[in-house]
Amino acid sequence: MFLDAVLNPDYGAGMTPELLSLFVASFVTFFVLIDAVGVAPVFVSLTAKGSPSYRRSMAVRSVMVGTLIIFGFAFFGAWLLHKLHISIDAFRAAGGILLFLIALDMVFEKRTERRESRAETFISEHDTGSSHAEDVSVFPLGIPMLAGPGSIASAMLFMSNHDDWMSRLMVLSAIGANMLICLIVFLAAGPIVRAMGDSVAGAITRIFGVILAALSVQLLIDGIKGAFGLA
Repeated sequence: MFLDAVLNPDYGAGMTPELLSLFVASFVTFFVLIDAVGVAPVFVSLTAKGSPSYRRSMAVRSVMVGTLIIFGFAFFGAWLLHKLHISIDAFRAAGGILLFLIALDMVFEKRTERRESRAETFISEHDTGSSHAEDVSVFPLGIPMLAGPGSIASAMLFMSNHDDWMSRLMVLSAIGANMLICLIVFLAAGPIVRAMGDSVAGAITRIFGVILAALSVQLLIDGIKGAFGLA
């Protein structure tokens, strides 16, 4: 099916609105969950002692790590659930609850506080007084700040809900687009953080939290319907 779609431009033309809708829905979900704008101040604080080349290296490597982790769960998450004898409806409901808790944290800015606290803890534990900058690309940037529980669960859900390759390609494209945004934001993190200020960043985080709350409730409803066979 995927090969036919590549070789024949007219293949699946009738599905274009559905594919576009899927791309937009998945893009918005991961945009809210990954929250590149919210992670930018943490990136600045973690890489403050490094040189410009160090900051560029950490930006590229952290995005690569986060992308590999999310893609890994996107491809093999369903297999893992099958081995653990967990139904997709149960995982969908659990994911909805998890995302709702994350949304509450975003609305009340608890998520930002935890990120800053995690960054401060990491810096204090690794501050030896030397000029050598620590590698923060894997932890805490790559995981859990980029590839966190919410983005991992969402990747598994989107991929499990769609069997055809064109739909899955839309989901992977949405994830890739968000990680590219993360890279751009990280590379320009300093000016972006100074331009926004704390009040603007906080308002954006709250708006994202409300959107994520609505998405999470819908996931929970769909999971309950599927588990109990409700129409």
